[in-house]
Amino acid sequence: MSIQKTAQINTLSKQEGTRFDVLGAISVSHFLNDSIQSLMLAVYPLFKSNFDLSFAQIGLITLAYQLTASIIQPLVGRYTDGHPLPFSLPIGMVSTFAGLLLLSIAPNYLILLLAAALVGLGSSVFHPESSRVARMASGGRHGLAQSIFQVGGNVGTAVGPLLAAFIVMPNGQHSLSWFSLAALLAIVILTFVGRWYQHQHRLPKKHRTEVREAVLPAKLVKRSIIILVALMFSKFLYLTSISSYLIFYLMQRFHIATQEAQLHLFIFLAAVAAGTLMGGPIGDRIGRKKVIWVSLLGIAPFTLALPYVGLTMSALLTVVIGFLLASAFPAMVVYAQELVPGKVGTISGLFFGLAFGLGGVGAAVLGELADVWSIQVVYQICAFLPLLGLLAAFLPHIPAPRKSAH
Repeated sequence: MSIQKTAQINTLSKQEGTRFDVLGAISVSHFLNDSIQSLMLAVYPLFKSNFDLSFAQIGLITLAYQLTASIIQPLVGRYTDGHPLPFSLPIGMVSTFAGLLLLSIAPNYLILLLAAALVGLGSSVFHPESSRVARMASGGRHGLAQSIFQVGGNVGTAVGPLLAAFIVMPNGQHSLSWFSLAALLAIVILTFVGRWYQHQHRLPKKHRTEVREAVLPAKLVKRSIIILVALMFSKFLYLTSISSYLIFYLMQRFHIATQEAQLHLFIFLAAVAAGTLMGGPIGDRIGRKKVIWVSLLGIAPFTLALPYVGLTMSALLTVVIGFLLASAFPAMVVYAQELVPGKVGTISGLFFGLAFGLGGVGAAVLGELADVWSIQVVYQICAFLPLLGLLAAFLPHIPAPRKSAH
């Protein structure tokens, strides 16, 4: 593709403007999707007591859910880069719907694992294609669009523990089926998104493709992707240590009730949502590398202090940690998309897949360690993970795309 044609494509995209209606629709769908996923994580104490599970078995539930998402997401993204599937979004949500219903009636541990895997399968389709829709609807404001899309998921993740505390825990496992209505609503919304998506691909290619020439050597791009993967490992392994085990940590260390611990998890996840919303637009303004650097390395003093403070200070520190940690992800996704132009689905699938995969493996490993050493020791070890943020210093600066001369 010539530089002139690329400039024309970018100009057409920006002239259309940011489609906030489309971004709002996928953000709401992301909210519904991730609230279901978070709800599943937040009712782990219920599963633990109902089925007499160990921490290692709890970790395997997370692994089953996240591995189906992580393994399939990059494949979905790579395929749809060449063969767009606009209506794969509502179809994928059907899997989430089925998984949720199965969770509500699961009679044993193996069925729990199967249900978790079905929820993960729905995410494997939803995330790469929704990320593509966000970029298509961005009007050139890629960081903002990615943040709007992702914040819906983070708010949904934050709401999950509240739903668990006030609805599922008092009413039991069967009450999970009530939330199948959320999955049905998401299916309806994503059907409308699919129609808009389909319309974009019926337009001439020059009106619907946003591709610019690669600006960095291939070896540098590969090295940068490896660095980003290492940073993802740091971010999501630590994030998993909080999202999967904070409830148990607080209950064990401070001897508080399950509902109070779930409220603390909600506080953390709400901070994650706020950080996600801010990370993309800030990256658009000051550069994505700076956001990645500050957000990942900047939380290290707070994570190192967290295992040694009291309950109130613990809540305050988790707010700071959640906000800073989450601000990195929109910047990282858009930065990677700019490193490998024209492969939005592949990159989105890879990074969302890594997020789920690293979280799943991390949950299983941390569960094993918690059974052997205790949750408090696990948090003391995980506190050093953000120091990997030093690797962000080796990420290259990506030049802005050149404007057309006419």
